Amino acid sequence: MYHSVGDRSDDPYRVTVTAERLDRQLRWLRRRGLRGVSVAELLAARARGGGRDLVALTFDDGYADFLEHALPVLARLECTATLFVLPGRLGGDNAWDPLGPRKPLLTAEGIRRAADAGMEIGSHGLTHVDLTRADDALLTAETAGSRALLEEVTGAPVTGFCYPYGTVDRRAVDAVRKAGYGYACAIDPGELNGPHVLPRLHIGQNDTAVRLFLKYRLHRLRRRPVEGLR
Repeated sequence: MYHSVGDRSDDPYRVTVTAERLDRQLRWLRRRGLRGVSVAELLAARARGGGRDLVALTFDDGYADFLEHALPVLARLECTATLFVLPGRLGGDNAWDPLGPRKPLLTAEGIRRAADAGMEIGSHGLTHVDLTRADDALLTAETAGSRALLEEVTGAPVTGFCYPYGTVDRRAVDAVRKAGYGYACAIDPGELNGPHVLPRLHIGQNDTAVRLFLKYRLHRLRRRPVEGLR
C-alpha cells in the first residue's frame, strides 16, 4: 500500500516515498522473482491457481505525483498497480488532511492517462470519508455513486474499492458489495474476511530491504488466508 510519490520534506502522516525509494523497493521484489501487478491481475491469477510470483501494488488517494514519479518507475520495472482515486475531488487536493502540505490530486485526464498506461483504476470513495461514520445516503454516494462517476471518467468497468482510512465494518462491506464491486481493500480488517476486506501492508520511505522482508514474513504469520484466495 503506497500513497504519494515525490517530495517528502513535509510529510507528517508518512504517506510519501521518493521515486528513488520506490525504485529500490520494487527492484527488491524483482530480485526475488516477484512482479508488482494490479489487484485485479493478482486475483485473476489466484483464481486460476497461480499468482505466487505476483504482488499487488496499490496507490491510495490518486495523487497527481503518480504520473510524474511513480509511473516511470513502474514502467521501467515492468510492473503495474491499482490506483484508488476520488472521483468527487478530481483536480482538487488532500483537504481531508489537517496537517502538512496541500497535495494536488489527479484530474479526469490524469486518471485516463494512468489507465492508458496499464494501471487499474479503482474507487477510494467519492470524497474520502470514514464509511463507518456515514449515514445511509452518504454511504451509498461514496460507494455506488463513486463507482458510477468513475466509470464515466474511464469508460471502463470499475471493480475495485478501497476503504478510506482503512476503517471498515460489516455495514460498509455490505454497501460496497451491493454497489457491485468485485473486491475491496482494507488495511487490517480484524475478524472480517473475504475478497471485500483484503488486508494490505503499508510501505513507507523507511522500508529498506530488511524491513520489507520482516514486514512480509510477519504479515503472513499474523494474517489468516483470505477465504477463497488460498
